[in-house]
Amino acid sequence: MKEHFRELTKGMWTVPNAFTFSRILLVPVFAVLYLKGEPYWALAVFALASVTDCFDGLLARKLNQISSLGKLLDPLADKILVLTAIACHAVLGVFPWPALIIMAAKELLMIAGGTVMLGKGNVVSANYFGKTATVFLMAAVIAGFFAGPLNGCGFPAHLWLLWIAVGLSLLAFGVYAYDAFKSLTGKRGDTAAD
Repeated sequence: MKEHFRELTKGMWTVPNAFTFSRILLVPVFAVLYLKGEPYWALAVFALASVTDCFDGLLARKLNQISSLGKLLDPLADKILVLTAIACHAVLGVFPWPALIIMAAKELLMIAGGTVMLGKGNVVSANYFGKTATVFLMAAVIAGFFAGPLNGCGFPAHLWLLWIAVGLSLLAFGVYAYDAFKSLTGKRGDTAAD
């Protein structure tokens, strides 16, 4: 396990990882602003954090700084940011609690599975369905800031986007579980998650 940890943290101080760390650091700033009644400042912080998600992957490829830590932290940073935003929306009644509960339970299972896979020397990285779900979740969170007008128009786009994202996230989890099973039974050496 120590060897896996050393391998994971080797070359961790890269520009892409700095963007990923900054996204994690912006999460509490977002939550405080949102819950203190500053939704548009919170939205600005959320948008800024979301933009860092585009830059870290792009820079990792462009600068040839793709790292095992980046593959692990990038989706984790997304999960923390999006789950915090969904929770904040749920607290104010914008999003339904069942969606948050489903997503939180799924993420806990993902973390448990990722820990097992890491112990076996496999780094959990993003799959197509998970990345797509993240895009829909971010869109749902942004739309949630305009829930009043959307509900007034009779088209709650924020809720449609949210439930589509939940479905895609569960699909991504199914793909991960299948790949993880194959990896643990020796049929595959890597796996993917969202």
